[in-house]
Amino acid sequence: MKANPPVGLKVISANQTAESLANRNLAAPNPAAGLLLMDSLLNPVSFNVEAIQILSYPENLANLTRPRAFLARKIRSSLINQQSSSESPFVNEFRSGRRHYFCRAFLVDSSVVNPSQPTIAVLLERVPSDLISLSRVSRQFSLTPREREVLGYLLQNLSSKEIANQMHVSPNTVKAFLRLIMTKMRVASRSAIVVKILMLRQ
Repeated sequence: MKANPPVGLKVISANQTAESLANRNLAAPNPAAGLLLMDSLLNPVSFNVEAIQILSYPENLANLTRPRAFLARKIRSSLINQQSSSESPFVNEFRSGRRHYFCRAFLVDSSVVNPSQPTIAVLLERVPSDLISLSRVSRQFSLTPREREVLGYLLQNLSSKEIANQMHVSPNTVKAFLRLIMTKMRVASRSAIVVKILMLRQ
């Protein structure tokens, strides 16, 4: 019996590769982004070396004998938000060692009914070292999970329309979230949000 994949994720074509994802601006320009393809039960079907390096950091586990079993454990311990109130079960940001990463998940649009086929693609992208943790910002300014999600996309330099596509809401809803974030952070523009965050660097 096929499990229903998580909802609330952007849909991508089943034949897209990591390179085509990057070319369509779904990935950050960082060439070392990790890519995971999972089935509907969140078991890894395919992945690149960078995904293993990111999820095993600071250890060097690129030569694992059972990488799928390792990744299955790390997906559940690092990438799944056990207290999520949003539609997507994946975290927006996570730590691996002392490094921060964005986690971006997409539903794979496929007509294949085989449950072992990839149904979810996840990109793991390094957060620039000069950006502060979204968790800390969210706590400091009492951001809701959805406001934090908008902030995460804003820090990836996405436009309001692109953020709306990622969150499956209208651009006006994104603008409303941005206004709430600006009010809580006591700033008057999108760029001022980023500036204020840069001033909070550790």
